[in-house]
Amino acid sequence: MDRRNFIRFGVAATAGGLIVPSLSLAEGTMSGAGGIYYTKDKPGRWAAKAGGHAPLITLQKAGAETTVEVVTPHEMKQYEHYIIKHILLDKDYNFIAEYMFDPNKDLQPRSEFKLDGYSGALFAISTCNKHDTWLTMAEV
Repeated sequence: MDRRNFIRFGVAATAGGLIVPSLSLAEGTMSGAGGIYYTKDKPGRWAAKAGGHAPLITLQKAGAETTVEVVTPHEMKQYEHYIIKHILLDKDYNFIAEYMFDPNKDLQPRSEFKLDGYSGALFAISTCNKHDTWLTMAEV
């Protein structure tokens, strides 16, 4: 192989190596807040894991205050397989709050947040140490 063909082949292989993996990773996912998130409706490569990884949001209103409970129906097998944290984002994907789990102490990935005077879309993120980041939306 001459030098020109070697360089052409090298450039083409490098470009393909950058494009193809990003396309296959993004297929079936939702993009937002600067990253890729899996949802119950778009579980991507984790289709069999959606039921145990997508966070569930429960809202209770009392006047202007809203209590947000986030639960991920996922086992906590210490550091082997667990939910790392829950994150709340507002309608513009801005950070509101987070709760970090201790897999040696927390028996269930459950967190509670208080919001005062918030209305609109609310996003809960659940991050698993093995199965990536999952997003669920609720309307407050």
